[in-house]
Amino acid sequence: MSILNQNKILAGFHRDPFQFLKFLMKRRVDRRPISNKKKEKWKKNQSCSKNPFRFFLNLHKFVFGNHLLLLLQLLILAFQSVSSEQWDGIIVTEADYQSLQAFKHDLVDPKGFLRSWNDSGYGACSGGWVGIKCAQGQVIVIQLPWKGLGGRISEKIGQLQALRKLSLHDNFITGTIPSSLGFLPNLRGVQLFNNRLSGSIPPSIGSCPLLQTIDLSNNVLTGSIPNSLANSTKLYRVNLSFNSFTGSIPISLTQSPSLTFLALQHNNLSGPISDTWAGTEEKISYQLQTLTLDHNYLSGRIPVSFSKLGKLQEISLSHNQINGTIPKELSTLSMLQKLDFSQNNFSGEIPNSIADLTNLKFLNVSYNNLSGPVPVLLLKKFNSSSFVGNLQLCGYSSSTPCPSPPPSSPVTGTSKPRRHKLSTKDIILIAAGSLLAVLLLLCCILLFCLIRKRAASKSKNGQAGAGRATAARGEKRVPEIGTEVEAGGEAGGKLVHFDGPLTFTADDLLCATAEIMGKSTYGTVYKATLEDGSQVAVKRLREKIAKNQREFEVEVNALGKIRHPNLLALRAYYLGPKGEKLLVFDFMPKGSLAAFLHARGPDMPIDWPTRMNIAIGAARGLCYLHTHENMVHGNLTSSNILLDEQTNSKIADYGLSRLMTTAANSNVIATAAALGYRAPELSKLKKANTKTDVYSLGVIILELLTGKSPGEAMHGVDLPQWVASIVKEEWTNEVFDVELMRDASTTGDELLNTLKLALHCVDPSPAARPEVQQVLQQLEEIKPELAASSGDDGASGAGGSGAGGDGDGTGGVPSTSN
Repeated sequence: MSILNQNKILAGFHRDPFQFLKFLMKRRVDRRPISNKKKEKWKKNQSCSKNPFRFFLNLHKFVFGNHLLLLLQLLILAFQSVSSEQWDGIIVTEADYQSLQAFKHDLVDPKGFLRSWNDSGYGACSGGWVGIKCAQGQVIVIQLPWKGLGGRISEKIGQLQALRKLSLHDNFITGTIPSSLGFLPNLRGVQLFNNRLSGSIPPSIGSCPLLQTIDLSNNVLTGSIPNSLANSTKLYRVNLSFNSFTGSIPISLTQSPSLTFLALQHNNLSGPISDTWAGTEEKISYQLQTLTLDHNYLSGRIPVSFSKLGKLQEISLSHNQINGTIPKELSTLSMLQKLDFSQNNFSGEIPNSIADLTNLKFLNVSYNNLSGPVPVLLLKKFNSSSFVGNLQLCGYSSSTPCPSPPPSSPVTGTSKPRRHKLSTKDIILIAAGSLLAVLLLLCCILLFCLIRKRAASKSKNGQAGAGRATAARGEKRVPEIGTEVEAGGEAGGKLVHFDGPLTFTADDLLCATAEIMGKSTYGTVYKATLEDGSQVAVKRLREKIAKNQREFEVEVNALGKIRHPNLLALRAYYLGPKGEKLLVFDFMPKGSLAAFLHARGPDMPIDWPTRMNIAIGAARGLCYLHTHENMVHGNLTSSNILLDEQTNSKIADYGLSRLMTTAANSNVIATAAALGYRAPELSKLKKANTKTDVYSLGVIILELLTGKSPGEAMHGVDLPQWVASIVKEEWTNEVFDVELMRDASTTGDELLNTLKLALHCVDPSPAARPEVQQVLQQLEEIKPELAASSGDDGASGAGGSGAGGDGDGTGGVPSTSN
């Protein structure tokens, strides 16, 4: 036995004496190397644990001659504590071991997540090294997101020849991207977003033939985007947004037939957009669905070749320097849902063909040089905010009427128009056609009913066997609604689902592409994009602020059952093996009321009905909490009111106080005071109640009326005091947002009555404030047409379809509330 082999045996034995001795016995008995396809799992009830003396008696058959010293070392170590990990008999290769050691050496690990990387390589492929996955003794995955890592990525990572995925997102890693990544022939995914990487993208990365996804967003990368980046024929997702890249868009990206997602927004890209999209091969089906190039310095005209991208769903080119006309050929993009050309130099008329895009849900051509009338069909779908800022554009609002056409000349003569009399043949053809249409309609109805009946029958008959078939095939099983799953593999922990439109596993959630949306006293909120492209909002609670696991689960399971159209629904939660606690909500792309009011551009006015609808929705949600759930919110702010696609409000963060310790809740109350939403009596009571919630609701209504943020002091006083002082001086009109005063002639009484109600809610005396039921009733009386358009408070709505959020930025914009 060589000295090298002795060192490997000793290293393995130091880590887990009993398990390694079992391995040595198996090698002695079988006299053959361990097969990767047939690895025996040694259990704790084997002879080593039942009769160690008998085991050591047999051991002498394996150790002989000059190995007496080794035997003595093994005997001494056998009585040390046994490791809880089961070794699978595979040791990482020497090259991969050295590469991992160099990788660890160049990183800074303040939280000690890499402490497990301290043996001689025995545990690397047996699950003992955090973040490492292997196949046949070679590293295939390095996955260390959200670990607080600093330092740099070692160039020796190029020695990991089997590496498929590198995921280090949401850390503090600096330095450059290693050029040696291009030496990895099996590399499929690179996720380094939300770090502090600098330098340029190494062109060598184009040498990875199997590369599928690369996400380097939100770093400080510079230089041009290498043309070799799209060399891989399997590349489908590229995200380089929020960096400082310069130069033009590489032609290789415009001609990639596999690319489905390309995000280059918020960079310094310049020059014209090349008219090479979809290449020249007519037979190739191009897959691009999302193209975001906004906030750059791109110029020139819109490429006509965009029209070849038949699967395109989103185009965002806002805040550039693009000129020319809007191509009418864009009408061929039948799947297009979002079109944003705002803040450019477009001229000419808006093509009528754009109105033929039946799936278009968002359109913004504001602040350009467009002229002529807006197509009528577009006016029916989109409001004036989509068209403002074009001085020669007309017809999109009452203040921009189009010139009347010249009157037509009178008809001369007194002859009456001749009426065409239908012949018998025409009547028969019309009757036959009508009968045929009726018969065809009846056939369609019958066919639809038959298909639906068969689908229901198959669903009923196959539901029981589907789960067993999936398990038999070894496929990944998605948890059923209302169940909990012990997540296997590297994830561990427990995932519990409540009812909702999405189902996913713990591994799906933990491996999702994540973007930080906001931080608060409770924790950090991420926008997580799952592997199938769906999005959820994930609130990761801070350590040591939540109750113990037993109390936490009782409270969170109760919160997961609450459903109301104006309350954000909790969809799932995850308890990690090391105490991590994640709450999963629907993602709300419109974000919070705070951002909607205070972070919008000048081209996004908010009219009075929209503001009133938000106030009524918030009152309905709070009323349901108080009356049906007997729950006080305690931290109601405009950042905790989220808006769905129809700008309906949904209250977030309710019930979180029940999950937290007393100290954590005290911090939340203190933060609310700093933001200007806390009732004055809370400084003595230290505990929120229904009247303090009404006070917060009153501040939010004042926020909607004035357009001012309560966090900004007005002449040294808070928002309620400032409003009261203005009203007292009889300058009431100065209180309202300028946008609301444009229609004051028709809405003046509603504004005044709402202001009076809001001041009633923020009365310094709690006894003088109304209950939330009274607030809701008065709001609905002020705007009865909005009251009639909503369901009752007991509705079981899940809070919008595919949208959701919370006050920490669960919506589509960052936030810093609690």
